[in-house]
Amino acid sequence: MKKIGLFLESEPSGGGTFQYYQTMIDAVAALPSERFSVVVGYTSELWVKYMKAFDLRTVFVPRGFWGRAFGLGWTLLGLPMGWWHKIGPSFYPMARTLIQEKCDLWIFPSHDVRSHQFPVPALVSIHDLMFRYERRFPESASWWENLNRERSCRAICRWAKGVLVDSEVGRQQMIESFGMPAERVHVLPYIVPGYMHSGQVPQDFDSRYRLPSKYIFYPAQFWEHKNHKKLIQAVKVLKGTLPDLKLVLSGSKQNAYDSVTKLVRDLNLVDDVIFLGYVPEAYMPGIYRRARALVMPTFYGPTNIPPLEAFAVGCPVATSGIYGMPEQVGDAALLFNPESVGEIADCIRRLWCDDRLCADLAEKGKRRVARWGHRQFNGRFREIVEEVIAGTGNPG
Repeated sequence: MKKIGLFLESEPSGGGTFQYYQTMIDAVAALPSERFSVVVGYTSELWVKYMKAFDLRTVFVPRGFWGRAFGLGWTLLGLPMGWWHKIGPSFYPMARTLIQEKCDLWIFPSHDVRSHQFPVPALVSIHDLMFRYERRFPESASWWENLNRERSCRAICRWAKGVLVDSEVGRQQMIESFGMPAERVHVLPYIVPGYMHSGQVPQDFDSRYRLPSKYIFYPAQFWEHKNHKKLIQAVKVLKGTLPDLKLVLSGSKQNAYDSVTKLVRDLNLVDDVIFLGYVPEAYMPGIYRRARALVMPTFYGPTNIPPLEAFAVGCPVATSGIYGMPEQVGDAALLFNPESVGEIADCIRRLWCDDRLCADLAEKGKRRVARWGHRQFNGRFREIVEEVIAGTGNPG
């Protein structure tokens, strides 16, 4: 019997990271008990209540201060990680706890520096390398963060037994960026978050969100790379011929929020662009179901969760045709160049006016997510775990 560990360092506080953590918890819980034993290590006590829903052994992992501080400094200075593996556990309680579990493999479901700082066999999820491929945006331009990510990625490629990526494009980016052997990069595409399968509508939905009867929806935090401005410009282009066009935006305020709201005012679209702010998960399915379509002009990838959310409830989709997004959506979405206001506007016009097109896309989207859901994800995850464990050992 093989022993598998899942390491949860962030708190269960919502957002994309938490959703992916939930998916990975489901995946390790689905491993056949006659072949695998599972332990979940957590650093936040907030996980205790959440983990009661799963029949899994858990262990608290004390974070410690000095071990984390020295480990970060060691990584940033580019010092030999092999030496750190020898001396770090002596004063790093997190490392000691994971080592003591004697797991055949530890799963790190996010790009985590612990995955290479701890001398344990690791399978690490690296969700994107946009800090390399989209440096034009301020959120990708911090030299400190980029230095940290760059050295962390190189260390992961050196020491991890395997890496999980979201797409074939993500796989190729790992190989070309860091020279990681292809056989150690495993594609595990995202699936629809569990909350999107809920058919319950909160009682206060209509009083909390006074939505137009027909609208285009885009859920995204207001980062520059999310490209809200070209979407809003496309709406302005169409208002002359589609006077009833409405755009609903959800997401927390980030570095582009002030400039986005200013653009809405400057283009006289205050009554046509609705800002919902952060929307709790329980309300998201209802917003998608009532939307005419999801239009997602992001510059980041390789793939994204919102198209899958829309597919799950029959909401038609148009999205950026870059990186791994064509691979993700197939023929179930319209694709456009996110640099082109004209192409975005054309997709919005088609979705707004063509009922048959919307019905066709909605049906194709539902079929697409039906072919790749929790069962398929868990099955592929098990295959990857078995492949990694059966490998030749730690490449370091």
